Amino acid sequence: MTLTAPAVGSPIAEEKPRKIGQNAWWGAALTAAGAAGAAALVAADRAAEWGRPGAFGFFWLGMLVFTVPAVWWICRRETTPLLRTSVLIAYACFTYLPKLLRNPTGPLYHDEFAHWRQSRVILLDGRLFDPNPIVRVIGDFPGLHSTVAALSALTGASIWHSALAVLIAAHLLVVLGVAVLAGQIWRDGRTAAVAAIAYSLNSSFLFFDTQFGYESLAVPLMIWTLVTLHRAMRATGRRDRAGWSATTVLFSAATVTTHHLTALGLIAIMLVFSAAVTGRRGAGPAAWTAWALTAAAAGLTAGWLFWVAPKTAGYLDPYLGRALDQIADMANDGGSGGRTLFSKSVAPWWEQKAAFAAPILAFAAIVAAAWRLRRHRDPDPVGRGAAVAALLVGACYFPAALLILTPSGAEGARRSWAFSYLGLALVVAPLVVALLDRWARLAGPALAALFAVMLVGNTAAGMNPSYRFPGPSAYGSDTRSITPEVLAAANWLRSTQGRGLRIVADRYSGLVFGSYGGQFPVTGSVTFPTYDLYLAEPGRPVPQPLITQLSSWNFGYLIVDRRMAEEVPEIGIYFETNEPIPHDGHPAFTLGQLTKFDYTPWTIKIYNSGDIAIYRFDFTSIDSPLGGPR
Repeated sequence: MTLTAPAVGSPIAEEKPRKIGQNAWWGAALTAAGAAGAAALVAADRAAEWGRPGAFGFFWLGMLVFTVPAVWWICRRETTPLLRTSVLIAYACFTYLPKLLRNPTGPLYHDEFAHWRQSRVILLDGRLFDPNPIVRVIGDFPGLHSTVAALSALTGASIWHSALAVLIAAHLLVVLGVAVLAGQIWRDGRTAAVAAIAYSLNSSFLFFDTQFGYESLAVPLMIWTLVTLHRAMRATGRRDRAGWSATTVLFSAATVTTHHLTALGLIAIMLVFSAAVTGRRGAGPAAWTAWALTAAAAGLTAGWLFWVAPKTAGYLDPYLGRALDQIADMANDGGSGGRTLFSKSVAPWWEQKAAFAAPILAFAAIVAAAWRLRRHRDPDPVGRGAAVAALLVGACYFPAALLILTPSGAEGARRSWAFSYLGLALVVAPLVVALLDRWARLAGPALAALFAVMLVGNTAAGMNPSYRFPGPSAYGSDTRSITPEVLAAANWLRSTQGRGLRIVADRYSGLVFGSYGGQFPVTGSVTFPTYDLYLAEPGRPVPQPLITQLSSWNFGYLIVDRRMAEEVPEIGIYFETNEPIPHDGHPAFTLGQLTKFDYTPWTIKIYNSGDIAIYRFDFTSIDSPLGGPR
């Protein structure tokens, strides 16, 4: 067969330059929109930092000026697969900007200090599984930290910049992974891209799952485990099935060694997928493969939690137990005792309204998707089973609303949305495409408006403003209480006394001294109530069992932040969540309680900068009489 070029002037010859020109125009327009959006995001941060109005408006203007046209371009039927993928990659990169601009130079969120420290310890000392004083189970899951430390060692980049490279790549893999998984289920590239966009609307996408935390790497590993699981289920030859099965086991092992909750969520999703496929006509080999790989992942997780990370169960259990108790208390007390959503929040009213509207819209969408799934039966047993499984996983999003109303369950609810929204996105995507195909002129603007409401509302529900925007220092905020004074004190202690010291501190000083300072802070617990040191009244003895514990466990230093006597912590915690300290809107400590260590003979002041004082313990002088200040 001889191929000849189309004649000049023919419809085919004229169509190609026209399409190339149109694509070039849209590419330039999206590039300009991205630049404008980035500028607006920077303006939002600067307005918040300087205390000027307009931070929320600038932020959402910046987000929507790029994401809405990008989503429209992705959803168009005429968009080619290559262009759709390119725009999807651009969308993923742009949606990492809010977190990148929030703290481009170092850790800021509570858990980021712990993960930064863990990665640095691996780089400096070459030790995996080192105990972490900030989040005690982090050391048992070294997947993220070893990756960051290895990249830092290979490139010479700092731990933070190596972490950013890993996190940006992980964020991109989340978007592409959802698209690939949806494409395998629905066998349509357009539906796959819409699923990726729908998943990006979950509350964790912009800020939580982009932080320097093990979830940020574990979530893409989980998604790609499901991709390879699906490939293994669809494989026809023995060699292909074995290859994809081995890859699934490898990805599931990487997930297990990176994050405990994501590993458990992966097993739950794999169980639902396996059960949904089982019993369908012609799905025998696929079902056997799914169950075998689910059993392998469960075995890996159980083995890791039993032999390597046995502390994990004790770490997680109190959160769920307290949440269930609080739900029961709310039911018995007619709703009292729960959290008041957006209490004292500075978020504008339209963000708050959107946050309440988002789950309602999600519920309507999943009901409509379930109705459509019931009417359109896919003859492919694997595709049909995966769609049913996605529906069941997505439905788990709504019971989390009960947990969000409890102080202890709110954090778990937010973490669960990264899993449940995956199912919701997979099952809603074909409904969106069907609406666009049937009523393009009406559905397009309506879906664009719904996209904006969902993005705004879910983000507002997932992260409070102090996490999303810079601002003036605020004592008791996980993101704004870190001051140059605290950093200077931590650096001084490390440079003069060394690192690896056991110290007593409050929650916020402990973050800095435990990360930048390289120390081992303790911030109190029921079994080790170090906060009793601070609570003791001047002239009254400190409980002897606590002194015995401090002495026998070789604690050498005490950190005192005098702001505890002047301000109320923004998040309502001085040391830890179960602290027996009154929270009545007034400072829980007096200046006398915090300065009494100037007079006690067993504490020697070695550093003072105004708000921050450092004392060295001398337990051999515990029975000496009180002296004057020193």
